[in-house]
Formats: sequence, C-alpha cells, structure tokens
Amino acid sequence: MHIAVVTETYPPEVNGVALTVHTLVSQMAALGHDVLLVRPRQPGVSAVPPANPIRELLVPGAALPKYPGLRFGFPAGRTLARQLESKRPDAVYVATEGPLGWSAVRTANRLGIPVATGFHTRFDSYARSYGLGPLTPLVQYWLRRLHNASSATIVPTTDLGAWLEERGFRRVHVVARAVDTNLFDPARRDPRLRARWGIPQNGLAVIHVGRIAAEKNLELAVQAFRRIREHRGDARFVWVGAGPQAERLQRENPDFIFTGLRLGEDLASHFASADLFLFPSLTETFGNVTLEAMASGVPTVAFDYGAARAHLRDRVHGRLVPRNNAAGFVAAAAGLATADGARRDMRAAAREAMLKLQPEQVARDFVELLAGLPAMAAA
Repeated sequence: MHIAVVTETYPPEVNGVALTVHTLVSQMAALGHDVLLVRPRQPGVSAVPPANPIRELLVPGAALPKYPGLRFGFPAGRTLARQLESKRPDAVYVATEGPLGWSAVRTANRLGIPVATGFHTRFDSYARSYGLGPLTPLVQYWLRRLHNASSATIVPTTDLGAWLEERGFRRVHVVARAVDTNLFDPARRDPRLRARWGIPQNGLAVIHVGRIAAEKNLELAVQAFRRIREHRGDARFVWVGAGPQAERLQRENPDFIFTGLRLGEDLASHFASADLFLFPSLTETFGNVTLEAMASGVPTVAFDYGAARAHLRDRVHGRLVPRNNAAGFVAAAAGLATADGARRDMRAAAREAMLKLQPEQVARDFVELLAGLPAMAAA
C-alpha cells in the first residue's frame, strides 16, 4: 500500500506518541509499503536521508507552550493537497489532533482519500492537570468532532475504545501495541550502573521512566517511595526523563537520582538495572513504558487501565491497583519492595508475557485496517 502518515511529534522528540509512530512507520516500510511521513520541521533536524525507504514532507510548526522540545504543526491544507494529488495514497493516517492533523483530515476527505485517526493523548485529562478543568467538555467536543470526521479512530485497548464510544466517538477500532523485546531485555542489567546509583549489592533500585510533568501524578510516586524507605533503607529512587517538574522534584528530593533523558540501549540498560517500576499516571491512553518495564523483567506497580489492564496480571507481573486508589498504590509499592522472592518470580513472568508481542504483527494488523477503510466509510 501507499500510506501517508501525518504526525505533529516524531523523534528526536521523546514521548510515547513520537516513539509509537516511529515504530509503526518503520515497521510498515520494512514490510514493503510505500510510506510518506508528514511532520513539522524540527530545528536542526534534517529530512530522512534518501536511502531511507520513508519519504518525508516537512511543514512549518512551532514550539508547544509549556512543553519545551515539543512542537505542533500549522495547518497545511494546500501543501498536503498538492502532495496527495501528485501521488495519491491508498490511505491517510493522522496520528495527532493538532492544527496539522485537522487540516490533514479535511484535505483527505475533500480529495476522497480514506483517512483514519489515532487517539493517542488524553488532552481532556491534561486540561485538568494544568488547572483548565472547566475546558474539559470543550476539549472532548473538539476531539470527538475530529475523530468522527474520519473513517476509523484507532485505539490500543478495548477499554479505551469503550470509553470513547460512551462519549459519542464512532467507528472505533482496536489495534494492539507491542514492544521491542530485543532492545528491552533483562540481560542488559548492568552492575556498574547500579553501583553509580549507589545501590548496595542486594539493595533496591526503584525507577520511574517518563516525562516529568504535572499530568503524570508524580507526587504519588514520591509518596510511595517514602513509604518504601520506611521498610527498605537501602532503596534508591531513579528518575529517567525530563520535563517541567524535574527541577522542582530534584530540589525537594535531593536523595533522588535524576538521569535525564535516556534512549535506545542506554534506556534499556536503565530499565533492566532496576528492581521495581512505579507508574502512577492516570492520564495515559496506553503507557508504552509499562510494556518496556515488563519486557526488561522489572515488576511494575500501575493503575488498572491502559497497558497495565491489557497485559499486567496482578501478583504475577507486579501489582495492578484500582484506578484512583492512591492509598492502594502506596501499599502495593511498599509490599512489593519487601517481597524479594515474589519480585524474583515476577521478573521471569513479566518477561515471558512480553515475548509474544511483536511490532511486525502490529504493523500488519494496522495495514489490514487501513486497507479496509473504504468499506468502513461505506458502512
């Protein structure tokens, strides 16, 4: 197939959407599909070299307020129309709901090209996290209107699909996610890295990986670790990532270890060198880091939704806590921190569960859905 993918975030930006889209695009190209990637031009970042099978169209964009390092794309209807008319794709996939995404959906519909959208970000929850709770109904209306203008809204889990359908989103379809188990592997555990963290030989390395921002419910992770330290004086808390809350958290918690952004094999080594992953976020549409932790053999404490609900079995791979039960999250983290034998068993079980999730199969399923868009639009 000839597929046009439109996204307002892409590596070297580091976030779940950028990395998910990059993996999907790369896998579709590896399967032999002709992929056009449309994204905002990033300062200091050139287009993909010609030898790469992915063609790129770079369009104007700007920095996203309050999110340094992230960008959004300006509407580009005319540019998109010229590109799509010159080499008409079989389908268009719009991964983000910003101005560029809106213009891509409108342009595809005007040209009669089947278009699907991806629901990757809970902007309604973000509004509440940044003190804009009264705007939540307006944000949901904006998202619903965009997605209902497409032939399919693609989500990673059935529970997210049901949540959207309850709110008037139509033609919702599930395509599962996967994880690179060759990259995220317990074999990357590094004693030298643990020594740099100041972890004793049998000490406990607790880790959080993700954007250090208000919407991630990070105070609960801090609270959980403080409870852990009451029982495990040898525990250290390692924070991998960056974001607007990092400086404050570091200032208020000088005993925490902040590593900044880590990518590729470096990130995989950080994951595999940890003993317990705390993921308190309640604003994810999925949570790729949950799969990365499990593939790395790291027992995980997370709330019962998204990737955790789909893949994490309570007391087998970690602890699955009912949503919004902050006290339960803290108790689960503290209990698992002192259960060395249980965590050892969970390491192997979590790794085994992830081995069946293959990115190539996800790409095949995704392409199959795109091929069926004309029938969906006619239904």
